[in-house]
Amino acid sequence: MTAKLTDVARRAGVSIATASRVLSGRGPASPASRDAVRRAAADLGYVPHPVAQHLSRGEGTRIVFAFRDRRTDILRDPFVSRAAAAMASAAEPDGLGVSLRRLPLDAAGELESIAADRSVAAVVLAGHDRAMLDRLPARLRGRTAAIGAGGVDVDSGAGVGSLVRHLMATGRRRIALIGGPPWVAASRAPLHAYTELMRSAGLPVRVVPGDFTTVRGRAAARIVMRRWPDTDAIAAVSDATALGVLQSLAAAGIPVPDDVAVTGFDDIPLAAATNPALSTATHPVELIAVAAARAALGAPERGRLFPSRPILRATA
Repeated sequence: MTAKLTDVARRAGVSIATASRVLSGRGPASPASRDAVRRAAADLGYVPHPVAQHLSRGEGTRIVFAFRDRRTDILRDPFVSRAAAAMASAAEPDGLGVSLRRLPLDAAGELESIAADRSVAAVVLAGHDRAMLDRLPARLRGRTAAIGAGGVDVDSGAGVGSLVRHLMATGRRRIALIGGPPWVAASRAPLHAYTELMRSAGLPVRVVPGDFTTVRGRAAARIVMRRWPDTDAIAAVSDATALGVLQSLAAAGIPVPDDVAVTGFDDIPLAAATNPALSTATHPVELIAVAAARAALGAPERGRLFPSRPILRATA
């Protein structure tokens, strides 16, 4: 049976508070009490619980994964689920938990609340912009990391860029991009890569903003084909968006890839199961999430960029 702090205190003949102070190394205790508690702990094979250690040191017991977004259902997004599960698996051996929190676009008050919470060991942010990182409360500095621009990220510019180059190499000349939300810093890299490639080739730039959802992908594809009916390829910055594009094109009777090629980004499992199978680029969400959690806890991971490679299938 595992020894508890109460067992150690009883064996040593001291209060639970005194035993806790001795074993945590925080607070006063007489030399006799210290010796008695240490002997009792050794005799009983007492091992402090990691959560209790974090609390005693004032380090908190959980990582808050906070996602800034307009969508009220963002915490049900598959990206959030995958990232949170990876963080939880990595943090469990240290006795830390992971909790989710949605942040509004103006998150100053919520961040102050998180900073004041003693149970919070570290914070991982997503959906942020540069201003949000620059205005972090002082108590969160040094224990906050970001997933996306300015933090641990995937090289989405290279991933989307490789797909756009492939589309050009296969003869596509009127390529539209369905981007990410303009207020998210991570949306800029793929937009920049696409824009530079199109301008360098002397081709028209056609951009419609998206929000990484299938619903928006369907609507954005309709906008593209109505605004630029000669479009021969649509690149989306997420697979969920690209699936919506495929649905919209199928409903309009536009064959893929014969008339319009389609690419996504993320390489979610469903991408290979669509008909036709979706061309995309890799996004190691779990590796990024674990690296961000470690960075928030003090590991030298900030600014790490994970590579992305194209996965070419039937849609392009």
